[in-house]
Amino acid sequence: MNDAIESGMDQAPQTDQALLPLSGLTVIDLTLARAGPTAVRHLADWGAEVIRIEPPLAPPGTPANEDVVGKERGSDYQNLHRNKRSLRLNLKDPAGRAVLMDLVRSADVLIENMRPGVKHRLGIAYEDLKPINPRLVYGSISGFGQQGPYRERPGLDQIAQGMSGLMSVTGWPDGPPLRAGTAVADLTSGNMLALNVMMALYERQRTGQGRWVHTSLLESLVFMMDFQATRWLVDKEVPQRVGNEHPTAIPTDVFPSSDGHICVCAASSRMWPRLCATLGHPEWATQPGWETRDSRKIHRKEIHAHIGAVTRTQTSDHWITTMNAGGVTCGPIYGMDEVFADEQVKQLGLAQPVQHPTLGLLHLVASPLNFDGVERRIRSASPEGGRDSAAILGELGYSDDKIHELQTNGVC
Repeated sequence: MNDAIESGMDQAPQTDQALLPLSGLTVIDLTLARAGPTAVRHLADWGAEVIRIEPPLAPPGTPANEDVVGKERGSDYQNLHRNKRSLRLNLKDPAGRAVLMDLVRSADVLIENMRPGVKHRLGIAYEDLKPINPRLVYGSISGFGQQGPYRERPGLDQIAQGMSGLMSVTGWPDGPPLRAGTAVADLTSGNMLALNVMMALYERQRTGQGRWVHTSLLESLVFMMDFQATRWLVDKEVPQRVGNEHPTAIPTDVFPSSDGHICVCAASSRMWPRLCATLGHPEWATQPGWETRDSRKIHRKEIHAHIGAVTRTQTSDHWITTMNAGGVTCGPIYGMDEVFADEQVKQLGLAQPVQHPTLGLLHLVASPLNFDGVERRIRSASPEGGRDSAAILGELGYSDDKIHELQTNGVC
């Protein structure tokens, strides 16, 4: 096994789903791409019974169905859709829609990330399903929101990064706007919707009624702009790109070492003198113009140049050990192979094993959530499309003949 993910386990352990906090919840997953599946993944990882609705197989001679995140057996797809069951269903066929209605009758949650108009055309919007199951919590993610002039635009992560202002503050001052290195809009909106759904489920305990909850890539990422957004809203200051520096907390930057680079963050009034002492220059802490956080903003370039001149004389490991021992926040800059080789990441179990029937033993990214007394495990690999169709239809009470008819007609 790769040393980077060695966890002392040579096979994927089993977890009793009934012991997990969301055991007993039934979730219908109508999502594609990344944002919606991110929301569903939280629920699936922690015990919900998730039924993923996938389109029927493409007819012979036509391009195969493929999600934005790649093919079923690809790493990205496997990481997003674990812990689920799969039912193929043609929602454009009245018979397929009828099957969905039967699923909705006993479901707790339905999550979709279609453009707003699509679910209305299919007749599966919240107002269509509420009369069938008033307790249903219906979660939606779109690119730009359920209202407004952009509601029907297709939305993708990079578009939201641009519109939210994130790209305007990412990159070097003399360079072009830069996207973040991961799908931060998709992931953030998925995380937000999962929280939204759990709040609605909590409310349902009191009222007995479900609710439509929704967010969008744009809303979620504007929210995540946080202090950069309030610099404009409150201070009327338009944030600019500052590279690896922090726009307001000095010194915070990537500094050279003799064998690479390190991150140092020492902007507070307590940590700045500690950094100066660790670097062998305690006098910097009281140097005129360097004493306060506000004054250090004015002398940013000079301060960072002096720090870099010292840090480049020793190795990254030297500074990480020395600075942390001295109470200064300092850390490495890893490649992904180094991330999963780190002893802390190993201890946290962030690479979790799961057995795939075809691909064998895989390691996927674990949930970052922890419940004391509950073991965090990935229970099952992402299913092959339609793997559970017959079983799910049988659980709905469909006869073998009815199931055969639906499959023969291309409904599922």
